[in-house]
Amino acid sequence: MGKVTFNITMSLDGYSAGPNPRADEPLGDGGERLHEWALRSAAWRETHGYEDGAEDRNSEIVRESTANVGAYLMGRKMFDGGEGPLDESWHGWWGENPPYGVPVFVLTHHEREPLEMQGGTTFEFVNDGIEPALERARAAAGERDVVIAGGADVAQQYLRAGLVDEFQVSVAPILLGGGVRLLDGLGNDEIALEADRAVHTPEATHLRYRVVR
Repeated sequence: MGKVTFNITMSLDGYSAGPNPRADEPLGDGGERLHEWALRSAAWRETHGYEDGAEDRNSEIVRESTANVGAYLMGRKMFDGGEGPLDESWHGWWGENPPYGVPVFVLTHHEREPLEMQGGTTFEFVNDGIEPALERARAAAGERDVVIAGGADVAQQYLRAGLVDEFQVSVAPILLGGGVRLLDGLGNDEIALEADRAVHTPEATHLRYRVVR
């Protein structure tokens, strides 16, 4: 069985999205700046159908984070930014060929039939909780990893439930001044962490942690 993990970028002041997230700016004001380190990398650009890009340590980090993924978990807001009933006409932010290439299980309170896309991505909508969603993701992933794609609230839920094996936080050298905190409300003795690795680049510092059980 693979690991349950996540890889999320946050600002130096602890935010994984900026203030005022909305449908046309899902990462909030200034939030897109968080991911500049990844967007310029050759690895990210290849998976999104672009050429060129920087072949550097940041690109290696991106490749590493997707090398053994068998399934993803994703919050409803990351899929469509909404809160009400699911819009059957909405196919996600990524076009007809999303960059995932494996099943993606979307946590929601509403029902929708699975959405099969190009390139091996199928969005499946789970409305009975985080543990059933993880069970389905594990079954789909087999021996490979299950990655929590986001957002911060979903990562927090799985951490709090003791279901995460390891995670990586990429700290971008920017200050957002407000928004969505990645690790908000998790400061207690029930979650013990062991620092596993730190990779420093001019664009971001990548910190990996194991969850100690």
